[in-house]
Amino acid sequence: MSTTVRPFVPARLLGERAAAEYLGVSPTTLRGLGLPRRVLGARRLYDVADLEEFADGLPYEGEPEKNTCDEIWGRTA
Repeated sequence: MSTTVRPFVPARLLGERAAAEYLGVSPTTLRGLGLPRRVLGARRLYDVADLEEFADGLPYEGEPEKNTCDEIWGRTA
């Protein structure tokens, strides 16, 4: 008798608790970030691509935080 092994496919859309865990924050902190959510019926889901874009935009420790106003006006430190 043979058994078919299905490859693991991670979910692209995550509920609030899973999205918070993905970013390593609490659900309360996640809600305060104002990240976009997708709508699927009555569910509000976070897209992993949006979570990754947010995380990629965070500065590394020791780096200055980005100031979008300065970037808009072409000012540099």
